[in-house]
Amino acid sequence: MAYKRILLKLSGEALMGAAGYGIDPETIGDVAEEMRDVREAGVELAVVIGGGNICRGMRAEKQGIDRVTGDYMGMIATVMNSLAMKARLENLGLAVSIQSALPVGNVVEPFVRRKAVRGLKEGRVVIFAGGTGNPFFTTDTAAALRAVEVDAEVMLKATKVDGVYDKDPEAHGDAVFFPEITYKEALRRGLAFMDATAISLCMENGLPIVVFNLRKKGNLKRVVHGERTGTIVRG
Repeated sequence: MAYKRILLKLSGEALMGAAGYGIDPETIGDVAEEMRDVREAGVELAVVIGGGNICRGMRAEKQGIDRVTGDYMGMIATVMNSLAMKARLENLGLAVSIQSALPVGNVVEPFVRRKAVRGLKEGRVVIFAGGTGNPFFTTDTAAALRAVEVDAEVMLKATKVDGVYDKDPEAHGDAVFFPEITYKEALRRGLAFMDATAISLCMENGLPIVVFNLRKKGNLKRVVHGERTGTIVRG
């Protein structure tokens, strides 16, 4: 394996499949099986899941809900997604723990770095929920933060396209694909695969990012095997 410890960032939208909202059972099952294969290969796996399939702060703001309240609703949505993923992974025989930056007593544990690292070393899949616990920060930023905190060797950003392009490839047929790009170039171009705060945090800590297509079966395992899949973002 190319990496011993990884952090996988999943968007909430990655779990809803073609349903358009919520969690699609077949889709979350497929993702869970990919994660099982990686864990059984000996890779220590940390995960951050977004909540956009249920609620997104900026979207709530358009519905007359203030941004701060909307962001807290989004954090709660990440807890719901994390619980669903935990259940699917446990059905596959994996040991899983959830740690949340947003206190949700009697449901998930609070985030404690030392316990998270110990869980990874013991072979648990550790899911980080609740974002950073603060409004105005995305789950991309939470993923970058947790990856640095637990000494992950790489942050894997799962998307619905093959990697990083100069513009949306689903809307523009002439979009140019980048097999590799530097943090600074990504920031200079304002590429939207991840928010600027998350990219900057990875850059400051020398944490490489691999952006890949989760919809292609086996891609996650290909990435951790070191195969050139998707786009690598580094210094």
